[in-house]
Amino acid sequence: MPVKLIGDSGSTKAEWCLLDAGKKKKIITQGISPYFLGQAQVQAIIENELLPKIKNSMPVEIYYYGTGCSNPANRLMIKKVLERIFTGAMVEVENDLLGAARALCGTQKGIACILGTGSNSCYYNGKKIIKNSPGLGFILGDEGSGAHLGIKTLQYYLYNTFDPDLMERFAAKYNTSAPEILESVYKKPLPNRYLAKYVQFLVENRGHYMVENIIEDSFNDFFFNHVYKYKESWSMPINFIGSVAYGFRDVLKDLCQSYELQLGKVIKNPMDGLLQYHAV
Repeated sequence: MPVKLIGDSGSTKAEWCLLDAGKKKKIITQGISPYFLGQAQVQAIIENELLPKIKNSMPVEIYYYGTGCSNPANRLMIKKVLERIFTGAMVEVENDLLGAARALCGTQKGIACILGTGSNSCYYNGKKIIKNSPGLGFILGDEGSGAHLGIKTLQYYLYNTFDPDLMERFAAKYNTSAPEILESVYKKPLPNRYLAKYVQFLVENRGHYMVENIIEDSFNDFFFNHVYKYKESWSMPINFIGSVAYGFRDVLKDLCQSYELQLGKVIKNPMDGLLQYHAV
């Protein structure tokens, strides 16, 4: 069996799995988003964080699924970097949404949704993506994502909407200020990752009605702007993947019940499903 490398990358982290003679070796690196990282930076991540851990077993087949790879130029850039590093290997680069669909649905039809640092969704016919509600990024869209939840959390704090107890908890946990927050969002690199880190505050304060409102509002925005746009949603399971989806799967379950939708799988990451899809 040829040595294979499967990669799945979001904006925050990337998971890789090397398959060699039936053995699996998983490696975590920082995320690779071609919208925020240039070719040299992508190559540095792979060479410094991935290559040293697999140098004794070089792959001949590489299947990479990544955020931002719906864009042909981004996909080509990632492919060139991988081909340069892994000389002679067969390299297939696809977007993370197809990876999610394959991991969640295999060869079956269904709605596949990503709720991680960013968000996305599609109708998958068991072979390819047929419909995709537009992903507008964390400034204009990404409803239901970590970045979107982070924006709402910061709005509640900066607008002084949180009750006194939550205001105190937030201040104690982050020890930050409005100027520092605004600089991180508008001037520093990788603002989507910065925003997503505030999801932890929601996790730690589940049960408070304001926290539950933030989560439900964000997920409702995702359902209304995306899930509702597929007529197939009313007859097929709605599947979710990503750390945010998995962490708040109870909210997704309640929303699907209230909307009379069929909830399918809710999993944290796609690697196990991708391994099964590629029949290894």
